[in-house]
Amino acid sequence: MKRLIILFQLFVLTFVLNGQEKSIPYTQADRDRMVRLETKVEAIDKRIDDLISNSDGKFLNINNKFTDLEKKIDRLEDKFDSYFMWGFGMVLMSIFGLIGFIIYDRRTTLAPVENKTERVVKALRERAEKDPILMEALKNTALW
Repeated sequence: MKRLIILFQLFVLTFVLNGQEKSIPYTQADRDRMVRLETKVEAIDKRIDDLISNSDGKFLNINNKFTDLEKKIDRLEDKFDSYFMWGFGMVLMSIFGLIGFIIYDRRTTLAPVENKTERVVKALRERAEKDPILMEALKNTALW
């Protein structure tokens, strides 16, 4: 049994040693392929760098467009604020004008009525001095 194990070990050892002795041949064709591959990789790197620089320029253009748009929006907001203040002022002025007109109209409308009412009450008081029933009625209505 020991012999079998030793033979097996020798057999495995010879295969391992034979596998390590073989060298990979590097030919002129392989060298040429490597040179072509390096030039292609350099060309691809250059294209990637160009794409990155172009995309950076495009992003800067888009960024500039956004800043221009923000400036326009700010100008519109300023205009809207001024128009809003003017409009708000006009509405307030209209409201106060309407309130003033209502007060003026009430006074001018009620002034003649108050004069007539005062004259009627004065006439009733004069008549009530001679008529006790009328005097009692005026006292009940708080006009005496």
